[in-house]
Amino acid sequence: MKIAIIGLGVAGSYLLHTLSKEHEVQGFEMQKAGEFNAVCAWGAAKSEMERIFARINIDFNDYVFFNGSNINLELKGKIRKVGCKGLVTYDKHQLELDLTKGLNAKYGERITPNTFPLDEYDLVIDATSLQRVMLPKITDQLLVPCVEYMIEYEKLPYDDFYVKPFSTASGYFWYFPLMKNTAYVGAGDYYRKHMEELDNFNKKHGGRIIKKIGRPIRLSAPEVCQPFTQGNVVGVGEAIGTVFPLIGEGIIPSLQCAEILHRNINDIPGYVEEVKEHFKVYSDVYKVIKLKMNNKLNLYTFILNFGAIWTTYRTMKKQEERFGLEVRIRDMAEILLTQL
Repeated sequence: MKIAIIGLGVAGSYLLHTLSKEHEVQGFEMQKAGEFNAVCAWGAAKSEMERIFARINIDFNDYVFFNGSNINLELKGKIRKVGCKGLVTYDKHQLELDLTKGLNAKYGERITPNTFPLDEYDLVIDATSLQRVMLPKITDQLLVPCVEYMIEYEKLPYDDFYVKPFSTASGYFWYFPLMKNTAYVGAGDYYRKHMEELDNFNKKHGGRIIKKIGRPIRLSAPEVCQPFTQGNVVGVGEAIGTVFPLIGEGIIPSLQCAEILHRNINDIPGYVEEVKEHFKVYSDVYKVIKLKMNNKLNLYTFILNFGAIWTTYRTMKKQEERFGLEVRIRDMAEILLTQL
C-alpha cells in the first residue's frame, strides 16, 4: 500500500519504522528537523518498552537515562515511598529520531485537510496527538494544561522521582530525573493552578532552565474520541485518546495502539474493534476523573462508581511492571478522597 503518516511522535515514528519494511510510506512532521521536540517527561516502564522495541530489533536500554528506585509521593504534606518496578526515564527525543532515520520523513511540513492529497494514498494515518488534523473534532474533550521545564542543577533536589498530586485530583506536579544533573520538572492542572506550584518549586530549588514546553494533555478516553476513522484516514495514539487518565501516561499506550494498527493494517475495522477492547478500562478511569475534576465526586457518587474505581485499581495492580510502579489501593483512594 501507499501510506502517509502525519505526525512523527512516538506512535507515528514507530509506524514509519515498521510499515516502511512492507509498504511505500511517507511521514510528515510539522516541527522542523533541527527544532524537533519530543514532548512529555520521558518516563516509561522499562519492561514494556523493552518488549515493544525488541520486536523491531532495537535495544531500549541504549536509550535509558535513569532507573528509578522509588517515587517520592507527597500527599497532605507528607512524603511516602512508592516502589518503582522498572520506571525509567529515557532519551525519547533521540529514539524517535532514530526510528525515522534513513526513511521517507519530511520535517517542517504542516498538513491541513484542505490541502493534503488524500486520494493519492491508500491509507492516511493521523498520529497528530491533540490536533487530530485529519479526523473530526472531539465533543467530549477533557484537556489539562501543562507546562514543563528541562532544568540543570548544581545539586539535584531529589535523587529519584517525585510526584505531588493536587488535592482536587485535577492534576499533579512531577519531577523526573534525566541524565547527569538534569531533570524534567512540570505540572498540569485542570483548574490552571499548576504554574503556582511550578514557580514555587523553581524558586526553592533554583537551577538553569534549558528549555520550556507548554501544551495540554487530553484525558478523554478512546470511547469518547470516536470516530477513529474517516474515509481512508485512521487515527492512532493520542489522537484517539490513548492517555491513561489517572496518571496522564501516554507513551506506552500510544505504542500499544501503534502495534495494534500494524497488526491490522489490512483490516481497519478489526483495528477499531481491537482498540476498543484493549482500552475499554480507560472509560472507567475517565468517568471517575471527570467526576473529580467537576467537583461531583462525593461520598454518594464514590459509592455509585466504586465498580469503576475497583476496576482501575485491579487493572493497574495486575500490571505493576507494565506501569513501572507499586500500585496500592490506599494511595489511589487517598488521592481521590482528599476533599470528601
